[in-house]
Amino acid sequence: MAAPLLYTATQAAEAATGWRRLLSAGAAAVTPATVRSWATRGHLTPAGLDTRGRPLYARADVARAEAATRRRALRLVGIPES
Repeated sequence: MAAPLLYTATQAAEAATGWRRLLSAGAAAVTPATVRSWATRGHLTPAGLDTRGRPLYARADVARAEAATRRRALRLVGIPES
């Protein structure tokens, strides 16, 4: 079964946590509040609304926001990009 193209904040958080844990040996979970924060800060733009009017986010956009956040966090603690 193919992954959905649009995610709710909760689904986006679950996907981003999976990606992040693959790269960080199981650390650093992403919460729905983090996804909403990315949207509020302009790092993630909703791609639509679900039937209840909640924002939906494109998988590629979630991946980009997660990667940018991870790079920024590593840079802040002095770990260079590889």
